Amino acid sequence: MIDFLKLFICIFFLLYSCYTDLQTRTVPNELWGVVFVAALPLVIAGALIDGAEYVYHTIISVTGIYLFVYVLFWLGAFGGADAKALITLAFIFPVFPGIEVSGYAFPIIGAPPLDIFTFSTLANAILLSVVVPLCILLYNLSTLSMREISEKPWYLFVGYKCRISDLKNKHIKLIEDYVCENGMVMAKFKRNGVIIDDRVLNRLESFRSRGLIENRVWVTPGLPFMIPITAGFITAVVFGDLIFYGVTELVFWF
Repeated sequence: MIDFLKLFICIFFLLYSCYTDLQTRTVPNELWGVVFVAALPLVIAGALIDGAEYVYHTIISVTGIYLFVYVLFWLGAFGGADAKALITLAFIFPVFPGIEVSGYAFPIIGAPPLDIFTFSTLANAILLSVVVPLCILLYNLSTLSMREISEKPWYLFVGYKCRISDLKNKHIKLIEDYVCENGMVMAKFKRNGVIIDDRVLNRLESFRSRGLIENRVWVTPGLPFMIPITAGFITAVVFGDLIFYGVTELVFWF
């Protein structure tokens, strides 16, 4: 029952964080404090039932995740909200939850030897993120002409074409920066993308009206990592650690 209640709290707040991240690309810092307070009585109850072993697993889980996400955050590979979400999950679920519904035990494949639930959540999130480039590729193959595909084939996994008139107020960046040199517009690839503000929009509209660029430009979407984290969390609860499962299946196959 304790794990069920903790699961309900986590899923509710994770879904809310996905909503706010999609709408504003930010997650309120206060959210994780609310999650901590809401789950604290259940964590204390778990510690009283399981004793020192629960406390030991909690220390290992929180310390391990904190150090890991701190390094990722320092390297710029992680956002602050993502780090806080994972640290909070590490505190609430130091090990895999034991859920049983109608005689079926979850996760389906059981817990991996390294029974740190949040590591598996993060591993699942990273693995599930691979689906995004594949979806972008399929969208491009179904909407672009052969000429457009052959012109920039390396863009097919990371972006799509969008009308200049539709660029405003969207959570996207230009893949290329457009600069006028000697009466010609040069499109230069930008690894971190180009933020689309009024100045950039006016410049693009000016180039388009003079026939210097096409009506559609390459953009890349900014997908919040809270969505893969939530998907990784649910997958870990229901199925287990996807990477551990894949490795064990591969070893068994050979």
